[in-house]
Amino acid sequence: MSGPSIVIDTLPRLSKPVFIAGFDGWGNAMDVSSGMADYLIRTPRMTAFARLDADRFYRYDGARPRVHIARGTLKQYTPPGGVFYAAETAEGKHDVVVLRAHEPSLRWAEFADAVLSLCADLGVTLIVTLGSMYDSVLHTERLISGIASDDDLFGRLAAADIMPIDYQGPGAVHTVLQAEGQKRGFRCVSLWCHCPFYLENTVHYGLLASLAERLSGLAGLDLPADALHEGWREVEARIEALIQEDPEVQAVVENLKETEGKGAPPRRPRPAPSGEKVINLSDFMEPK
Repeated sequence: MSGPSIVIDTLPRLSKPVFIAGFDGWGNAMDVSSGMADYLIRTPRMTAFARLDADRFYRYDGARPRVHIARGTLKQYTPPGGVFYAAETAEGKHDVVVLRAHEPSLRWAEFADAVLSLCADLGVTLIVTLGSMYDSVLHTERLISGIASDDDLFGRLAAADIMPIDYQGPGAVHTVLQAEGQKRGFRCVSLWCHCPFYLENTVHYGLLASLAERLSGLAGLDLPADALHEGWREVEARIEALIQEDPEVQAVVENLKETEGKGAPPRRPRPAPSGEKVINLSDFMEPK
């Protein structure tokens, strides 16, 4: 049974569950990682059953608690942390466990040990971590890359048009879960969505829809994406109008299109340039 790093209310009994983790923080461009977790836990079947011990895994000066004060009275105090949710699904489908959390700032090895021990207790058959990054891609693209723990999973990623990752540099907690999970014999996947660097402060519902569809095939789930596609159509119309109104951003977009047209490898990530003009969508619209 998991140690005190995770406080368990009731351990659910599940059938061949898939574990999916989405985090706030470093690897959460355009809220795709946390947004996918939020989308999953909003389904009516999802029930919270455990939570991380916030004092063990977070520096409060880095991820400050949220407070609600009204008329001089403290109404609510919410520390950083993470909550585990579970749901039974249709017969013949995998059940689902979701972790929605801030990326831990302390004790990553202990965090991974606690999460993987919980996964073992639940009989998890596949671990999926979700991330997103800014990249030199267009807002109309749906570029997702990933890593996998075995050849069969690599084949399934390729079949879902998910590119293999080539990367050297700073890592996220996703990598620790992947490395330690593989050591323990778990099947593990980490998926990363590539977001247009010229957009900020909105949720990329188009990538969320594509991620939901790919997760459905990869993990044997049934994740309807109609509402996400509809949300993106509304946001995309505003984005297109704003691009046409801003010559600098329009030039950035046209340059990306031209680069693709001149023989750059199709659908390959390219480093996001620094100092380029961006649209801060919170100046023009409320995130959905």
